Amino acid sequence: MTTPRFRTVVFDCDSTLSAIEGIDELAAGRRDEIAALTDAAMRGEVPLETVYGARLALIRPGRSAVDALGARYIAAAIPEALPTVRALRRGGVAVRILSGGLRQAILPFARWLGLADSDVRAVDIHFDDAGRYAGFDESSPLARSGGKRTVMDAWRAELPGPILMVGDGMTDLEARPAVDRFIAFAGVVDRPSVTAAADAVIRELSLHPLLAEVLHTDGG
Repeated sequence: MTTPRFRTVVFDCDSTLSAIEGIDELAAGRRDEIAALTDAAMRGEVPLETVYGARLALIRPGRSAVDALGARYIAAAIPEALPTVRALRRGGVAVRILSGGLRQAILPFARWLGLADSDVRAVDIHFDDAGRYAGFDESSPLARSGGKRTVMDAWRAELPGPILMVGDGMTDLEARPAVDRFIAFAGVVDRPSVTAAADAVIRELSLHPLLAEVLHTDGG
């Protein structure tokens, strides 16, 4: 009988399902400055909460910029991302996206992948009536270090196990105790502190190798 090795796969979004870091794409003329802050947090050199609000305060992205970012996520999708997600779901595997990115930008990408809005957990951004930046959900656990572990602990009660998580950054690795296996995706960015601690690593720019990890033929 053919059964999946894992019943749920939880993906990070930025530099995992899509080749971009959304916040860096929004940075425009401050891209190098913002990218350095993002990379420091993803390498685990500084706590996420020390840079999360600071980056958004520097950029102050409006509604139109965030909407455009959703299209860029799709345009920069990792090769085989769409067929991989489709194959997982056809195999009876639940798929979720868990991201510290902006929810309003990730939702169009998730829909393109065939996922429901309820399959996505990310950080809400706020706009005023004119569509200008008006802050973000500061209560979200995903805007601070350890937040993905917090969400995964809650998700374990509703998601079928075993659970596999796939991501590229330290914020993903922090959730390792709450899942059954963690795969580091290094096809876009190789973060040694993350890959060294992962259960397995995908180094090519494709998510297709993931299928061999998840879908297999049970000896029974």
